[in-house]
Amino acid sequence: MSTVAVVDYGMGNRRSVEKAFEHVGAEVRVTGDHAAIQDADAVVVPGVGAFPEAMRRISEAGLDDVIRERASHGTPVLGICLGMQLLFEASAEHEGAAGLGLLPGEVTALEAPKLPHIGWNRVALERPSGLTAGLGEAAAFYHVHSFVCRPREDGDVVGRGEYGERFASIVERANVAGVQFHPEKSSRDGLALLANFVAAA
Repeated sequence: MSTVAVVDYGMGNRRSVEKAFEHVGAEVRVTGDHAAIQDADAVVVPGVGAFPEAMRRISEAGLDDVIRERASHGTPVLGICLGMQLLFEASAEHEGAAGLGLLPGEVTALEAPKLPHIGWNRVALERPSGLTAGLGEAAAFYHVHSFVCRPREDGDVVGRGEYGERFASIVERANVAGVQFHPEKSSRDGLALLANFVAAA
């Protein structure tokens, strides 16, 4: 059984993420302990809230270096919602902040007439990925966000949603992936994506 470390830095719906991963057969540890994260087969960065505050908490706990180290050693890393945004180099949210820098690109406001974007959104899958195996050409996922990731490399985008503009909803580069939506709240397709991530670990 694969062990998944859900990084606990005090922000994000960690309990529902934990339950979803348990549902698809993973052994889950919600933890801020460096050693536990080092020992896990896969690492998940959850998140709800503002980017600068999240990075401040992650950095103060020394978790930024741990996450980067695991990613550099080929460990599967998945960012969920704000967690996906944290994988990028920087965000313009509030006063702005540097991110984990695992993926090239930045995070800026979603260009839409009404924010936040809340609800189910169809994500068109643009290229094959183990993360989306079995989901067909598109799938619906539950989104809650006002900011979006703008990857520097189009090849890092697996799937796009549309709300005001087309935006990157699923990204992946080697062992590092992110989803802008909440797979733990996205019914069958969300659980299928999490199961694919665990299988890769």
